[in-house]
Amino acid sequence: MMSGARKFSRFNLVSLALGLSFLYLPIVILVIYSFNASRLVTVWGGWSLQWYSEFFNDRAMIEAAAMSAEVGAASATLATLLGTLAAVALSRGERFAGRTLFSGMLYAPLAMPEVITGISLLLLFVACGAERGFWTVTAAHTTLTLCFVAVVVQSRLVALDPSLEEAAMDLGCAPARAFVAVTLPLILPAIVAGWMLAFTLSLDDVVIASFTTGPGSETLPIRIYSEVKLGVKPEINAICTLVIALIAAVIVVASFASKLSSTRGETAAPL
Repeated sequence: MMSGARKFSRFNLVSLALGLSFLYLPIVILVIYSFNASRLVTVWGGWSLQWYSEFFNDRAMIEAAAMSAEVGAASATLATLLGTLAAVALSRGERFAGRTLFSGMLYAPLAMPEVITGISLLLLFVACGAERGFWTVTAAHTTLTLCFVAVVVQSRLVALDPSLEEAAMDLGCAPARAFVAVTLPLILPAIVAGWMLAFTLSLDDVVIASFTTGPGSETLPIRIYSEVKLGVKPEINAICTLVIALIAAVIVVASFASKLSSTRGETAAPL
Protein backbone atom coordinates (compact mmCIF):
# COMPACT_ATOMS: atom_id res chain seq x y z
CA MET A 1 0.00 0.00 0.00
CA MET A 2 1.09 3.54 -0.67
CA SER A 3 1.80 5.87 2.20
CA GLY A 4 -0.82 8.51 2.99
CA ALA A 5 1.14 11.52 1.78
CA ARG A 6 3.63 11.87 -1.05
CA LYS A 7 7.10 12.97 -0.08
CA PHE A 8 7.81 16.63 -0.87
CA SER A 9 10.94 16.23 -3.00
CA ARG A 10 13.66 18.79 -3.60
CA PHE A 11 12.51 19.13 -7.21
CA ASN A 12 9.00 20.05 -6.04
CA LEU A 13 10.45 22.55 -3.59
CA VAL A 14 12.60 24.22 -6.27
CA SER A 15 9.68 24.31 -8.72
CA LEU A 16 7.44 25.90 -6.10
CA ALA A 17 10.09 28.48 -5.21
CA LEU A 18 10.68 29.40 -8.86
CA GLY A 19 6.96 29.67 -9.53
CA LEU A 20 6.31 31.90 -6.52
CA SER A 21 9.35 34.03 -7.35
CA PHE A 22 8.15 34.52 -10.92
CA LEU A 23 4.72 35.61 -9.69
CA TYR A 24 5.54 37.70 -6.64
CA LEU A 25 9.16 38.90 -6.88
CA PRO A 26 8.26 41.87 -9.14
CA ILE A 27 5.52 42.87 -6.68
CA VAL A 28 7.92 42.62 -3.74
CA ILE A 29 10.47 44.81 -5.58
CA LEU A 30 7.77 47.38 -6.36
CA VAL A 31 6.70 47.52 -2.71
CA ILE A 32 10.27 47.91 -1.48
CA TYR A 33 11.04 50.69 -3.95
CA SER A 34 7.90 52.54 -2.93
CA PHE A 35 9.86 53.41 0.22
CA ASN A 36 12.91 54.57 -1.76
CA ALA A 37 14.13 58.07 -0.87
CA SER A 38 15.73 58.60 -4.30
CA ARG A 39 13.86 60.14 -7.22
CA LEU A 40 15.50 57.57 -9.49
CA VAL A 41 13.43 54.42 -9.34
CA THR A 42 16.42 52.20 -10.14
CA VAL A 43 18.76 53.72 -7.54
CA TRP A 44 18.27 52.95 -3.86
CA GLY A 45 18.59 56.07 -1.69
CA GLY A 46 17.43 54.85 1.70
CA TRP A 47 14.05 54.41 3.35
CA SER A 48 11.45 57.16 3.12
CA LEU A 49 7.68 57.74 3.13
CA GLN A 50 7.86 60.89 1.02
CA TRP A 51 6.24 59.33 -2.07
CA TYR A 52 3.17 58.33 -0.08
CA SER A 53 2.97 61.95 1.03
CA GLU A 54 3.34 63.03 -2.61
CA PHE A 55 0.40 60.85 -3.56
CA PHE A 56 -1.91 62.26 -0.90
CA ASN A 57 -0.95 65.76 -2.05
CA ASP A 58 -1.56 64.97 -5.73
CA ARG A 59 -5.08 66.24 -6.41
CA ALA A 60 -5.38 64.56 -9.82
CA MET A 61 -4.41 61.16 -8.43
CA ILE A 62 -6.77 61.50 -5.46
CA GLU A 63 -9.66 62.39 -7.78
CA ALA A 64 -8.85 59.41 -10.01
CA ALA A 65 -8.71 57.11 -6.95
CA ALA A 66 -12.06 58.45 -5.73
CA MET A 67 -13.56 57.89 -9.18
CA SER A 68 -12.30 54.30 -9.22
CA ALA A 69 -13.79 53.67 -5.78
CA GLU A 70 -17.16 55.15 -6.79
CA VAL A 71 -17.29 53.22 -10.07
CA GLY A 72 -16.19 50.03 -8.33
CA ALA A 73 -18.81 50.30 -5.59
CA ALA A 74 -21.64 51.16 -8.00
CA SER A 75 -20.76 48.52 -10.60
CA ALA A 76 -20.15 45.84 -7.96
CA THR A 77 -23.55 46.54 -6.38
CA LEU A 78 -25.36 46.35 -9.73
CA ALA A 79 -23.41 43.27 -10.78
CA THR A 80 -24.16 41.56 -7.47
CA LEU A 81 -27.88 42.24 -7.75
CA LEU A 82 -28.15 41.11 -11.38
CA GLY A 83 -25.69 38.24 -10.98
CA THR A 84 -27.56 36.87 -7.96
CA LEU A 85 -30.88 36.99 -9.83
CA ALA A 86 -29.26 35.26 -12.81
CA ALA A 87 -27.77 32.57 -10.56
CA VAL A 88 -31.17 31.95 -8.96
CA ALA A 89 -32.77 31.65 -12.38
CA LEU A 90 -30.17 29.13 -13.55
CA SER A 91 -30.16 27.02 -10.39
CA ARG A 92 -33.89 27.08 -9.63
CA GLY A 93 -35.33 27.32 -13.14
CA GLU A 94 -33.70 24.39 -14.89
CA ARG A 95 -36.55 23.83 -17.33
CA PHE A 96 -37.34 27.33 -18.62
CA ALA A 97 -37.14 27.91 -22.37
CA GLY A 98 -33.92 29.45 -23.61
CA ARG A 99 -31.91 28.44 -20.55
CA THR A 100 -28.92 27.32 -22.63
CA LEU A 101 -28.88 30.55 -24.63
CA PHE A 102 -29.25 32.63 -21.48
CA SER A 103 -26.42 30.76 -19.76
CA GLY A 104 -24.14 31.16 -22.76
CA MET A 105 -24.80 34.89 -23.03
CA LEU A 106 -24.32 35.34 -19.28
CA TYR A 107 -20.92 33.66 -19.21
CA ALA A 108 -19.66 35.02 -22.56
CA PRO A 109 -17.61 37.85 -20.94
CA LEU A 110 -15.55 35.18 -19.15
CA ALA A 111 -14.06 34.08 -22.47
CA MET A 112 -14.46 37.28 -24.48
CA PRO A 113 -11.29 39.40 -24.88
CA GLU A 114 -11.72 42.67 -23.00
CA VAL A 115 -10.76 44.74 -26.04
CA ILE A 116 -13.72 43.31 -27.97
CA THR A 117 -16.05 43.96 -25.04
CA GLY A 118 -14.74 47.51 -24.77
CA ILE A 119 -15.16 48.27 -28.47
CA SER A 120 -18.67 46.80 -28.59
CA LEU A 121 -19.74 48.84 -25.57
CA LEU A 122 -18.21 51.97 -27.06
CA LEU A 123 -20.17 51.46 -30.28
CA LEU A 124 -23.35 50.89 -28.24
CA PHE A 125 -22.90 54.11 -26.27
CA VAL A 126 -22.11 56.10 -29.42
CA ALA A 127 -25.17 54.67 -31.20
CA CYS A 128 -27.36 55.55 -28.22
CA GLY A 129 -25.89 59.04 -28.00
CA ALA A 130 -24.85 58.46 -24.39
CA GLU A 131 -22.29 60.88 -23.01
CA ARG A 132 -19.30 58.91 -21.82
CA GLY A 133 -18.53 59.36 -18.15
CA PHE A 134 -19.24 57.82 -14.78
CA TRP A 135 -22.36 55.89 -15.78
CA THR A 136 -20.95 54.45 -19.00
CA VAL A 137 -17.89 53.13 -17.14
CA THR A 138 -20.16 51.77 -14.41
CA ALA A 139 -22.37 50.01 -16.96
CA ALA A 140 -19.33 48.57 -18.71
CA HIS A 141 -17.83 47.24 -15.48
CA THR A 142 -21.21 45.80 -14.49
CA THR A 143 -21.25 43.89 -17.78
CA LEU A 144 -17.73 42.64 -17.14
CA THR A 145 -18.19 41.51 -13.53
CA LEU A 146 -21.78 40.25 -13.55
CA CYS A 147 -20.77 36.80 -14.81
CA PHE A 148 -18.19 36.37 -12.03
CA VAL A 149 -20.81 37.08 -9.39
CA ALA A 150 -23.20 34.62 -11.04
CA VAL A 151 -20.57 31.87 -10.96
CA VAL A 152 -19.83 32.40 -7.25
CA VAL A 153 -23.49 32.56 -6.17
CA GLN A 154 -24.65 29.71 -8.40
CA SER A 155 -21.99 27.39 -7.01
CA ARG A 156 -23.44 27.96 -3.53
CA LEU A 157 -27.06 27.62 -4.63
CA VAL A 158 -26.38 24.26 -6.26
CA ALA A 159 -25.07 22.92 -2.94
CA LEU A 160 -28.24 23.85 -1.06
CA ASP A 161 -31.18 21.54 -0.55
CA PRO A 162 -34.27 22.92 -2.40
CA SER A 163 -36.49 21.11 0.09
CA LEU A 164 -35.65 23.80 2.65
CA GLU A 165 -37.59 26.37 0.61
CA GLU A 166 -40.30 23.83 -0.12
CA ALA A 167 -40.74 23.21 3.59
CA ALA A 168 -41.09 26.93 4.22
CA MET A 169 -43.72 27.20 1.48
CA ASP A 170 -45.58 24.20 2.95
CA LEU A 171 -45.76 26.18 6.20
CA GLY A 172 -47.45 29.08 4.41
CA CYS A 173 -44.61 31.23 3.08
CA ALA A 174 -44.90 32.72 -0.38
CA PRO A 175 -42.05 31.71 -2.75
CA ALA A 176 -40.37 35.12 -2.49
CA ARG A 177 -40.67 35.19 1.30
CA ALA A 178 -39.34 31.62 1.54
CA PHE A 179 -36.31 32.61 -0.52
CA VAL A 180 -35.60 35.69 1.60
CA ALA A 181 -36.14 33.89 4.91
CA VAL A 182 -34.39 30.57 4.14
CA THR A 183 -32.07 30.69 1.13
CA LEU A 184 -30.78 34.26 1.24
CA PRO A 185 -29.12 33.95 4.69
CA LEU A 186 -27.35 30.77 3.53
CA ILE A 187 -25.96 32.33 0.34
CA LEU A 188 -25.24 35.75 1.84
CA PRO A 189 -21.50 35.04 2.31
CA ALA A 190 -21.29 34.05 -1.36
CA ILE A 191 -23.06 37.27 -2.34
CA VAL A 192 -20.58 39.27 -0.26
CA ALA A 193 -17.68 37.38 -1.85
CA GLY A 194 -19.13 38.09 -5.30
CA TRP A 195 -19.44 41.80 -4.50
CA MET A 196 -15.83 41.99 -3.36
CA LEU A 197 -14.63 40.10 -6.43
CA ALA A 198 -16.59 42.45 -8.69
CA PHE A 199 -15.18 45.49 -6.87
CA THR A 200 -11.63 44.19 -7.26
CA LEU A 201 -12.06 43.52 -10.98
CA SER A 202 -13.53 46.99 -11.51
CA LEU A 203 -10.72 48.63 -9.55
CA ASP A 204 -8.14 46.82 -11.68
CA ASP A 205 -9.63 47.36 -15.15
CA VAL A 206 -7.84 49.48 -17.76
CA VAL A 207 -8.91 48.17 -21.16
CA ILE A 208 -12.70 48.48 -20.93
CA ALA A 209 -12.53 51.73 -18.95
CA SER A 210 -10.29 53.30 -21.59
CA PHE A 211 -12.99 52.73 -24.23
CA THR A 212 -15.95 53.90 -22.15
CA THR A 213 -14.57 56.75 -20.04
CA GLY A 214 -14.87 60.43 -20.83
CA PRO A 215 -13.70 63.84 -19.59
CA GLY A 216 -13.85 64.14 -15.82
CA SER A 217 -14.25 60.38 -15.23
CA GLU A 218 -10.65 59.18 -15.39
CA THR A 219 -10.10 56.12 -13.18
CA LEU A 220 -6.92 55.44 -11.22
CA PRO A 221 -5.56 52.66 -13.51
CA ILE A 222 -5.97 54.94 -16.55
CA ARG A 223 -4.28 57.78 -14.71
CA ILE A 224 -1.37 55.54 -13.73
CA TYR A 225 -1.06 54.25 -17.30
CA SER A 226 -0.90 57.79 -18.69
CA GLU A 227 1.75 58.75 -16.10
CA VAL A 228 3.89 55.69 -16.85
CA LYS A 229 4.06 56.66 -20.53
CA LEU A 230 6.21 59.63 -19.47
CA GLY A 231 8.40 57.53 -17.17
CA VAL A 232 7.91 55.65 -13.92
CA LYS A 233 7.92 58.03 -10.97
CA PRO A 234 8.53 56.85 -7.39
CA GLU A 235 5.02 58.09 -6.58
CA ILE A 236 3.62 55.43 -8.91
CA ASN A 237 5.28 52.73 -6.80
CA ALA A 238 3.61 54.11 -3.69
CA ILE A 239 0.20 54.24 -5.37
CA CYS A 240 0.54 50.68 -6.67
CA THR A 241 1.57 49.47 -3.20
CA LEU A 242 -1.58 50.98 -1.70
CA VAL A 243 -3.71 49.35 -4.41
CA ILE A 244 -2.01 46.00 -3.79
CA ALA A 245 -2.72 46.30 -0.06
CA LEU A 246 -6.37 47.14 -0.71
CA ILE A 247 -6.88 44.29 -3.18
CA ALA A 248 -5.11 41.84 -0.87
CA ALA A 249 -7.43 42.84 1.98
CA VAL A 250 -10.49 42.45 -0.26
CA ILE A 251 -9.32 39.03 -1.45
CA VAL A 252 -8.75 37.82 2.11
CA VAL A 253 -12.22 38.94 3.19
CA ALA A 254 -13.79 37.47 0.04
CA SER A 255 -12.00 34.14 0.60
CA PHE A 256 -13.21 34.06 4.20
CA ALA A 257 -16.77 34.83 3.09
CA SER A 258 -16.59 32.15 0.39
CA LYS A 259 -15.31 29.59 2.90
CA LEU A 260 -18.10 30.50 5.32
CA SER A 261 -20.63 30.12 2.50
CA SER A 262 -19.19 26.72 1.59
CA THR A 263 -19.47 25.57 5.20
CA ARG A 264 -23.09 26.71 5.38
CA GLY A 265 -23.80 25.07 2.02
CA GLU A 266 -22.41 21.72 3.25
CA THR A 267 -24.49 22.00 6.41
CA ALA A 268 -27.64 22.68 4.40
CA ALA A 269 -26.86 20.14 1.66
CA PRO A 270 -29.02 17.02 1.38
CA LEU A 271 -27.66 13.90 3.09
